[in-house]
Amino acid sequence: MSDLNLIRNLSTLVSLRDSEVEKLQAAQAAKEATAERYRKNLERLHSLATNSGASGNLPIALAANCGNYKQAVLAMADNHRLDLTMHEADMAVSQRVLNAAYVKREVLGQVLEKKQAVVTSAKNVQERKQHDDLATQLWLRSQK
Repeated sequence: MSDLNLIRNLSTLVSLRDSEVEKLQAAQAAKEATAERYRKNLERLHSLATNSGASGNLPIALAANCGNYKQAVLAMADNHRLDLTMHEADMAVSQRVLNAAYVKREVLGQVLEKKQAVVTSAKNVQERKQHDDLATQLWLRSQK
């Protein structure tokens, strides 16, 4: 009975580890989607800065306004780039945590499989012994 309890407990632990891995995978996917949004936003900001036109051909007030606009867009892009770098660092940490959780789950899964194999083997041995005992009894009865 102890082996069955151990197998049931190991199965529960494997299920919990599966849930943890799935949760971490979902979080990692969400972080990847956020990083992709950062990248697309950076492309848009770069496009806004380059497509605003040359400010040298404009009157002084408009040229200053256009220059300020470009500076603001470039500053925003720099801040966005920094945020993306920080986010990618966070993603790397999350990926390590996900890898560790996956390894833990695999180890528990292997322990569970080995224990199940041991229990199955023990049951098979016991079954064979019963069959042998029955066959011996049948043979002995037929000899009388």
